[in-house]
Amino acid sequence: MAAIVVVIYGMQMMSVLLVPFLLAAFLALITVRPMLWMQEHRVPSVLAALLIVSMIMMLLALIGTILGTSIADFTAALPTYQARLDVIIDGAFDFMVTNLNVDESIESIGDMIDPGWAMGLVAGILNSLRDVLTNTFLIIFTMIFILLEASTAKVKFAAAFGASETSLERPRLFLQNLGRYLGIKTLVSIATGICAGTLTWALHLDFPLLWAMLAFLLNYVPTIGSIIAAVPAVLLALVQIGPGAAGATAVGFVGINIVFGNFLEPRLMGYGVGISPLVVFVGLVAWGFIFGPVGMLLSVPLTMTLKMALESDERTRWVAILLGSERDAEYALRSAEEPAAD
Repeated sequence: MAAIVVVIYGMQMMSVLLVPFLLAAFLALITVRPMLWMQEHRVPSVLAALLIVSMIMMLLALIGTILGTSIADFTAALPTYQARLDVIIDGAFDFMVTNLNVDESIESIGDMIDPGWAMGLVAGILNSLRDVLTNTFLIIFTMIFILLEASTAKVKFAAAFGASETSLERPRLFLQNLGRYLGIKTLVSIATGICAGTLTWALHLDFPLLWAMLAFLLNYVPTIGSIIAAVPAVLLALVQIGPGAAGATAVGFVGINIVFGNFLEPRLMGYGVGISPLVVFVGLVAWGFIFGPVGMLLSVPLTMTLKMALESDERTRWVAILLGSERDAEYALRSAEEPAAD
């Protein structure tokens, strides 16, 4: 337990370096397959890495532009939105007390509720991410070296751990599954962000690009992330337009989450990539405590990395099953029963 405390404290102290490195490692895992594909088609490894990195730089520049402009405007308008929201909430409680004969003690409950907190949380997360993107050069350079190292990794692993296929099978499968998970999750998150941005733009909400970016980022956090992404947009629709627009925004976000989160993503991912909702929440709190708001965004990829690492060894697979979802546990039970039946 003392060693765990020391490790957590050390990661907190090194978060300035660890967070950019983790972002670079995840970006490298997502893009290593396209780079290896280009190498198989006789594109030099250096050129392939530079092409991949150039596309990532353009994407990060776009994200930085959106975040820089939209966050500044949203932060400036945030006090106004929160003041309007307080007026609406107070009016709703007064109406309930006056016309619905509700006990006046409900007003004390209203004083304890701060709906503007969700907007402040979103602004804090996005500002923290914008600060991390100031280390773009560190992220890019780290990613370049990781991608260049990927082409020689097989030879180095063979020399270090033996040339047999069995000695390399576990790390190969682990990295392959992790890269596949991150790649599919990123594509689904992009589609989720596009749909959320289109929805908020169609409803004429302010800052549709900001809500699209927020939906894209928080889609990496199952269930909880979609709620955090939806609440500020719904509150803004209530303040800016009215209850009808707020209801339409809520229904739209629920529909997007059902289509992508409950139908499309599980079919693309398959079994073995789920995490228990309790583990998602605990991981969100734990990684957020260690790395701050950016740690909340990285919490599920980091927890999934831990789960896949535990899953790759028979001695620790039981821990991975406990971390996984109920569907994964049922699949593990069926897999164990089939050989027994044979």
